[in-house]
Amino acid sequence: MNKLPALSLKPLAAILILFSLFCTACSETPERFFDIAILNTNMINDFASADLARHIEDETKEYPDIPSSKKKGDEAAISINNKILYLEQSLEKVKKLSASGEEEKQIKALSQQLYELVIPVYKNEYLAYAKLCDSKGSRAAKDEMIKNIAEKYGARFEQNFNALMEKGKTYAREHNIQVNWGK
Repeated sequence: MNKLPALSLKPLAAILILFSLFCTACSETPERFFDIAILNTNMINDFASADLARHIEDETKEYPDIPSSKKKGDEAAISINNKILYLEQSLEKVKKLSASGEEEKQIKALSQQLYELVIPVYKNEYLAYAKLCDSKGSRAAKDEMIKNIAEKYGARFEQNFNALMEKGKTYAREHNIQVNWGK
């Protein structure tokens, strides 16, 4: 004869409720998902643009009448290396997101693709550009590098970025997330 006590429904129901609460707590809120997958990409919205090139070059500017503006000669490279670290951390956060629905899966994939497109360019082309700026390289060489980046990656970046933003706008509307889209 079986001497194991039979489980009543109350403890079983309590276990199921706790399990469902645990699973719910593991997934991100729509706001957190939006912040990580979409909002963090603001750091790269100037990718493959003249604005980004100007910002990098501005890291090397010195002003004769301002002694504190004296540069060591590696400021632009340090700035790019810091941005690379930030982007790599952002990518890891995107990879760890739990995407519950099809829409979130698509947003997560687009965000991940965007970071995976730009990070190698920052590590290679933009870091080389920054070093050229730090060493006071020629204007022609700098312009050529920026032109090559724009031609090689600009259209693909813009397409991926715009696709993510369109999905993001829909997601924000559906989840009542207040966003200023720069209008």
